[in-house]
Amino acid sequence: MKKVENPPTDVGVIVGRFQVHELHEAHINLIQSVCDVHGKVLIFLGLSPARVTRNNPLDFESRKQMILDKFPNVNVLYIKDTKSDVVWSKNIDQQIGDLVGPSQSVTLYGSRDSFISLYHGKYNTQELVQETYISGTEVRKNISKKVKNTPEFRAGVIWAAYNQFPKVFPTVDIAILNEEGDEVLLGRKPDEDQYRFIGGFAEPKSQNYEEDAQREVAEEAGDIEVSEMKYIGSYYIDDWRYSAEIDRIKTLFFACTHLFGKPTAGDDIAEVRWFKLKTLSDDVFVDNHKHLFQALKEYLKKQN
Repeated sequence: MKKVENPPTDVGVIVGRFQVHELHEAHINLIQSVCDVHGKVLIFLGLSPARVTRNNPLDFESRKQMILDKFPNVNVLYIKDTKSDVVWSKNIDQQIGDLVGPSQSVTLYGSRDSFISLYHGKYNTQELVQETYISGTEVRKNISKKVKNTPEFRAGVIWAAYNQFPKVFPTVDIAILNEEGDEVLLGRKPDEDQYRFIGGFAEPKSQNYEEDAQREVAEEAGDIEVSEMKYIGSYYIDDWRYSAEIDRIKTLFFACTHLFGKPTAGDDIAEVRWFKLKTLSDDVFVDNHKHLFQALKEYLKKQN
């Protein structure tokens, strides 16, 4: 870190995230370079509304303690992320104003890729040129590949599990009907005797749930062509894997028509089979798809 030249103000303010397990050399040099020329240093840690994510795994308090262990004389605070850079700038200016005297001047410090270009506030800014660049993303990625046999590591995993918002996992299920509309294609998993609708978990990168449904058809029923997906409704899935968890599965249920191609079992499906709707009963289905079958029957009634 190049030395801060000609300190222009009384108070130095560092804005960053410090989303790493320990301060690395570049962090230490950055903070030290500001402390060397300012009697008062404030460090504002960005606070994301998303908790315990890959980009923001650590909460405010753990990062604050990490910094104070090395620099006990700085003031560590947080600044909440906002969608608007203008609003964010106004908020941090107000927080700084509450902490400095009326006659004190302020400089905000950041690295090349920091907040500086997005800041619209009233205080001076100065870019700190790093001689050593260490990517926080790469640090976190490397940490994620290692398991440590320590109580502290296990405690951290438990802490992360308890400090996330309860999640809903979205899935898609598809009733594939034949062209006459009197048969439905179902799949059976290797460890099950009963059948289920073709389906699976939605993908984060897909454009919409209809795209997820088309993908699941291709993965589980083979190289077949189906019509446009028609939305039936959304339903809670009582999946045994989450029976003891706070997280839950909800599915978006679709219907489509098989146009051509021979269905073949794929992915985690052992068998695909056509069933006559007229003689199909609840007993054929796994427990958590019985209510989807009832929803399909109601849907088909409305279509006739």
